[in-house]
Order: sequence, then structure tokens, then C-alpha cells
Amino acid sequence: MDREQLHGTRMLQREAQLPSDRSKEQQRINLELGLPSAASINDRTIPLFNRSGWRFSNSGTFAGRPFLADMRELGGQDVAVIGVPFDGGTTFRSGTRFGPGAMRTISGLGSGYNFERGIDLQESLEIVDVGDVTVIPANIEKTFDQIDKAVAYLHERAVFPVILGGDHSIGYPDVRGLAPYVDGNVGIIHFDRHSDLSEYNLDERMHGTPFFHATNIPNAPATNLVQIGIGGWTGSRGGVRVARERRATVITITDIDRWGLERVAEMALEIAWKDAKAVFLSFDVDSIDPGFAPGTGTPESGGLLPREAFRMLDIVTREGLAGLEVVEVAPPYDVGDATSLLGVRVINDVLGTLVEAGKLGRRPDETDKSEPAVEGERDQTEPAGG
Repeated sequence: MDREQLHGTRMLQREAQLPSDRSKEQQRINLELGLPSAASINDRTIPLFNRSGWRFSNSGTFAGRPFLADMRELGGQDVAVIGVPFDGGTTFRSGTRFGPGAMRTISGLGSGYNFERGIDLQESLEIVDVGDVTVIPANIEKTFDQIDKAVAYLHERAVFPVILGGDHSIGYPDVRGLAPYVDGNVGIIHFDRHSDLSEYNLDERMHGTPFFHATNIPNAPATNLVQIGIGGWTGSRGGVRVARERRATVITITDIDRWGLERVAEMALEIAWKDAKAVFLSFDVDSIDPGFAPGTGTPESGGLLPREAFRMLDIVTREGLAGLEVVEVAPPYDVGDATSLLGVRVINDVLGTLVEAGKLGRRPDETDKSEPAVEGERDQTEPAGG
């Protein structure tokens, strides 16, 4: 093997082919709106007031993407990031209502460019942050109605939703908001350590119940529900009974160890898409071993390793998705923002795969090359890494 055979060498060449027009336009706007910096600053692309949202002073939107204040202007964008700061469905450790804010904050660490993939999300996707759904803390059903209507609004305007949870109870209204816009069945791929198929928790529809009720929706049958990572000592026997009766597909860590993650992911893809017109992806961060994702309400040891999850996500995403939710990030229990960072990585990986597969936005090979940056000039929308 020589240097030319390395994936890294190929990606070095790929970077030269990526456009930078959107980055340069954002840099121009940042400088215009943020005013020229102090005279002692040598790099004159740095504004006096930070308007980019990257790293050191994240503006509060996801990855520093523009905030869409007027929801009547939604439509034509590729992706809308929407927060659901709700943990009223939690049955033990609360705190997931802070998940959307934590993921937005840590998302400022990245640049949108992934060297190994040869993808720049800023160039390939038009992403807006539409803020949070107004939840009703004392009433879970009214909150579900709010979430349902908000998510439906995005689907009605054909904008891909990235939903920041919140506890997993939101999975039900997320699917409920999608289902009317699919002319056929909806498949669900669900990463979790818990089946979340109980009918009720404590007499209510809560975070252990979303997929019981989601699969009651006529065009979201349980036969198109695939659950990955289920197991451990915090599950529900009632949920297992529902999975058996409704013929949902349950894939355990034991299955992944025995059959291999590629084979299992291919199986999940096939089942979710069988006679379906769209697939929704639900990712619960507690599917990851808590050694890597401690910031969650119901941790269960023995879960997936991050790289295993990323590989499986790449496979199950490549046929396209109708939406993505990342749930159960609970910052009060996190360590060094590790779990929030994981949630952001899941989002970026899924979006990157959708771009790469030609399912969303502009593929790198479909974009026009732009002029290379002037040597020695740093692009402030892509800060240097540490």
C-alpha cells in the first residue's frame, strides 16, 4: 500500500473540488453587519461583532445557521432545526428539556466540513433554525398537539425536519405530524436501549410509550418499525409483549455482536422500507453506552459504541429519510458536553449521508467550483481546529 491508496489522500483532493461560495458570502455578511474589527487585528475578515455563531461565541442557533423569525417564510430551504424542550414525559430523571439548548450551544464547535466524507454541509444544504415549539409543561396532550402541528407545518412545506428533544414521548407526535403527508406507509427506525412500546406510563402517554401510539396510526404499522439496541435491565415486559403481538422487529446488542452491524443495518433498512413510502429516524442517545453518553435520563450499560452507531446510521440513512429526531439528551447529568456533542454528531452524520446519497441538498460533485481562498486568509466561518 502506498500514499495514493489512502482514503485521506483521496479526501485531500476532494477538498479542492468543494465549493466555498456560501462560506464567502456568509463571511461578507458577517463583516458588513458586524462592522470592521479593531485596527490591531491583522485578519480583516474578522468582524467587530461576531455574527457567524461559530465556536467561541455561538449565537444560540444550531451550528450558527440563520434563525428564521418569520415562520411564514418557511419553504424552499433544505433543513429546519426545531427544538422541543419538553421533559414532562420523563418517569425518573428529568432534565431533557435543556437538551435542545445544549445541542445548539455545542454545535458551534463544528464547521460543517467533514474531511473523511468530503462533505461541507454549509455548501450543500440551506439550513435554518426555527427555534422551539412552545410546549405546555403541565399538559402532555396539549404539548403533543403543539408538536404535531409544528412538525406538520415543516412537512407541509417540504422542509426536512431535524427535531431536538426533549424526552422520547415526543416521538409519537413527531410521527403523527408526518403521517398525513405520506401517501402510503411510514417506516420507523428506532435506536434505543428501551422498546418504548408500553401503552401508558403512570396512566399517561409518556417517554416509554411513543411507539405504541405511533404504530396505532393507520399508515405507520408496527411491521415497519425496527428497533435497534434494545436490552438491559431497565426495559418493560409490557413493551416486549406489544412488540411480539404487533410483529415489530427488535434487534438487540446480542444480534449485532452475532451477525455484524452491517448485516443488521441492511436488515433494518429492508424491513422499514417494505411497502413503505417514507422512513422516519428516531435516535435516543441512551442507545449508546453511558460511558460515552452519560447525559441521559435512563442510562443502561452495554449499549452501542459511538462508532458502531455512526456506521449503522450511515447504512440506514442512505435510502433517504422523512425526518430525524434526537432525544433524551439530559445536560444536568452530562460530563464535558459529551452527550450533547454525540447528539450533534448524529445529526451531522445523518445530514452528510443524505447529501452524499443525493437525497437532500446538493451533492459536492453537483456544485460549481468557486475560486480558492487567498493564501494566508482564514475563512472565519471555518475556524481552525484545536
